[in-house]
Amino acid sequence: MQFDITMIGHICKDTLFDMNEKSESPGGAVYFSSIAAARSGARIHVVTMASESDDSLFDVMRSDGISVTRLASDQTTQITLKYDSPERERREVILDCQAAPFAVNDFPESKSSIYHLAGLFKGEIPDDFIPYLSRKGDVALDVQGVLRCSEGGNLIFKKWDRVKEMLPYIKYLKTDAAEAEILTGETDREKAGRILNKMGAAEVMITHNEEVIICTGENIIKAPYNPSNLSGRTGRGDTTFAAYLAKRIDREPYESLFYAAALCSIKMETPGPFNQGISEVYKRMDSLGYRQR
Repeated sequence: MQFDITMIGHICKDTLFDMNEKSESPGGAVYFSSIAAARSGARIHVVTMASESDDSLFDVMRSDGISVTRLASDQTTQITLKYDSPERERREVILDCQAAPFAVNDFPESKSSIYHLAGLFKGEIPDDFIPYLSRKGDVALDVQGVLRCSEGGNLIFKKWDRVKEMLPYIKYLKTDAAEAEILTGETDREKAGRILNKMGAAEVMITHNEEVIICTGENIIKAPYNPSNLSGRTGRGDTTFAAYLAKRIDREPYESLFYAAALCSIKMETPGPFNQGISEVYKRMDSLGYRQR
């Protein structure tokens, strides 16, 4: 079967402490991303690693028509997230345990227009997947999977030593403001996006708590977020990037970006993955200032 997007990464079991309120739920980039993209009409394939005993974590994805390939792992990734402020912009991330890493030799056959590397921590998806998948389709990369490291379970960020070598293989690159600064040394998001374009990434998305931008060479597009509350803040970047990729299959960057910002604004108002109709997304796009071109 030909898919629009194949997403690769660990699903995880999240334990969330939000201002001392505890909850548990599925999580991980492939969880939020696949559901947002599938509910946007894209044909999605997820390749993940998890224990057989946790196979039920994928039921909600399968119910949305997502094709799931679960590769065997002795354990499933588990993460604890702690938010300590109402705006939920800063959080503590603790890796409790981690599923096995992926290997190119074990990667299943998949035909897809886009291959989205949606890793959670460095080493989960080896760098050699990037040139390998670029021969099969367009590569999308969330840089958290190459910058975030775990030392004693605690999250730290380290520079990506192969960034100049790998970015020319990547069409769609997603970072947040802090990650963009690590990659480029630049605090200005627009300047950071242009630097990453010059390093080889064709379309660079940078998320921030107020807006999301796309840099395509000299062109910069901005779309604001406007959630009424932030109870569903977890998964913001994953959802925005996936919605953009799903729409980008047959739409230009401007419409795709406003669509992604609108969908994620809705998602941030409720914990869990995006769960509204697409008609609501188009209504929200108008409220963000979107104008048809």
